[in-house]
Amino acid sequence: MMFTPENLVALALFVLANLAAASSGAFFRPGAWYAALAKPPWTPPNWAFPVVWSILFVLNAVAGWLVWITAGAAATGPLALYGVSLLINASWSAVFFGARRMGLGFVVVVMLWLSIAAVMAAFAPASPVAAGLIAPYLVWVTIAAALNLRVWQLNPAARVPA
Repeated sequence: MMFTPENLVALALFVLANLAAASSGAFFRPGAWYAALAKPPWTPPNWAFPVVWSILFVLNAVAGWLVWITAGAAATGPLALYGVSLLINASWSAVFFGARRMGLGFVVVVMLWLSIAAVMAAFAPASPVAAGLIAPYLVWVTIAAALNLRVWQLNPAARVPA
């Protein structure tokens, strides 16, 4: 059964891990620097970012949990990769907004994209549903990478070397 006390504790831990990664955005906020940057016309509205990221982190937490309850100890490798992906995700806000390093931010977001694709591939054998739950995350990070690159291109005066 999926909803044993142990499994619910595991779900809470996956939610907390994703919350920890998401908290980077609370520490390193866009602020006036980002607001003043030129952005492409297809930039999502500011309110969309916390809404979309909240949904994606919930889906990501459930995906990790599904793999854990399905494969258990056999999922050590895929779940380690999942943890690395969360760390990469957490680092982007610090690099882009905190250090204002748009070029390095692009490198980090590409690494994030690759790590999410790898997590999907690693999760698929244990739980195709879990891999599918991560697909919207990959789509959003694709958009984020394109936005990061375009903002970097549009703001040469605000650039710090990659």
